[in-house]
Amino acid sequence: MSPTRVAVIGSGPSGAYTAQLLTEESESPVEVDVFDRLPTPFGLVRYGVAPDHPRIKSIITSFTDVFEETPGLRFLGNVEIGRDVSLDELRTHYDAVVFAHGAPHDRRLGIPGEDLGGISAVREFVSWYQGHPDQSVDAFLLEGGRRAVVVGVGNVALDAARMLVREVPDLRATDIPEHVVEAFAASTIDEVVVIGRRGPGYAKFTNKEFIELLEVESTDVLIDPADLEFDADQQAFVDADPAARRLVSTFQKAAERGSLGRAKTIRFLFDRTPVEFVGENGAVTGIRLARTSDPTVTETLDVDLALRSVGYLGKPLDGLPFDERSGTIPHLDSRVAEGDDVVPGVYVAGWIKRGPNGVVGTNRKCALETVTSILADVAARGGASTSTSAADVDVVLRERGVEVVDWAAWRAIEAAEIAAGAAVGRERIKLHRREDMLRAASPAPEYAGA
Repeated sequence: MSPTRVAVIGSGPSGAYTAQLLTEESESPVEVDVFDRLPTPFGLVRYGVAPDHPRIKSIITSFTDVFEETPGLRFLGNVEIGRDVSLDELRTHYDAVVFAHGAPHDRRLGIPGEDLGGISAVREFVSWYQGHPDQSVDAFLLEGGRRAVVVGVGNVALDAARMLVREVPDLRATDIPEHVVEAFAASTIDEVVVIGRRGPGYAKFTNKEFIELLEVESTDVLIDPADLEFDADQQAFVDADPAARRLVSTFQKAAERGSLGRAKTIRFLFDRTPVEFVGENGAVTGIRLARTSDPTVTETLDVDLALRSVGYLGKPLDGLPFDERSGTIPHLDSRVAEGDDVVPGVYVAGWIKRGPNGVVGTNRKCALETVTSILADVAARGGASTSTSAADVDVVLRERGVEVVDWAAWRAIEAAEIAAGAAVGRERIKLHRREDMLRAASPAPEYAGA
């Protein structure tokens, strides 16, 4: 019996878990090709998880084992769906196609002045300091300003705030590119204000993330004790939620600790709604805030850099339905659906399926739901495969001159990054230009004649 062939679009956590579980859960042979538009695998783990969180990034080791030890599993990097190969072609060559490409766009605040210079999505800032090839070297210049604001109180917002106050030796212990280290070394920002539109009891970051912030030795973390005086609704929410209770308890300790006279400051403002950015000569100079609980109370902060961290949105794809409001692809039990009609053989997993929520491990449960539906559909048709072979897909990409980066080629990129780090006494430095990645990769053997 021919193996069931599955294409997974996206090699981040949801895509990697989907590939792994397909091979583990299927009782019949399965071949999985994992595509990524970048030459590198791991998606959000490589380019989204903060570089000073090595424990979380250690999951890359687990995913590496999956790619290296699972028969029938391939990585095809530097292949963009819709440009290099179409959805219709994928459906011809595979029994199932799983979209697990995340949520690459960001939500906006929708307030006046949001397009001023110096205002960016936190996603863009994170991509820049992580060395994402889509971000230019000079996307962020941190000299000349004193105060940055981060609008949002999720884990990514805290990552950005923490990175803005990190000392150079801390940064050199990570894998971020050298030009990013130099930009942070030249930074004159000494205060970061984190703005939450609701009260502190509703903050979305974890207690662990906040404790890590308190442990940054160069920086005071300040919370106004008055912000910890809750109304009945917020108090009831905190009382009923163990995670919120732990976080509020840590907030109280931070408020009691107050200022220790450190060189830098991260200050939290809760119950504040941004209503307008103000600027001069096309650049942001301030942000006007109103009390969420009493909009008649306003204040204006001087600002040199503003990052909005209010959520991510998925990207519409030609040929598939899309929910503009949620930024996701609609589905029925992970099967892509338009209304009550399922699109045969097409599935979703991860953020493009459920929205940008959860931690890295959340994607495993999500992927298992998707895999369960795929295998149920395979069983329903008696396990018969209607796909072509891996060689047929390779021919299509070769004829179009696509510089496919397979797993061995990715390992060559990784070796080049380790060598770049060793040259300057660092463990590793990411290659951040696509052309440098492809040069390090060299063509995969089956595409060498492209």
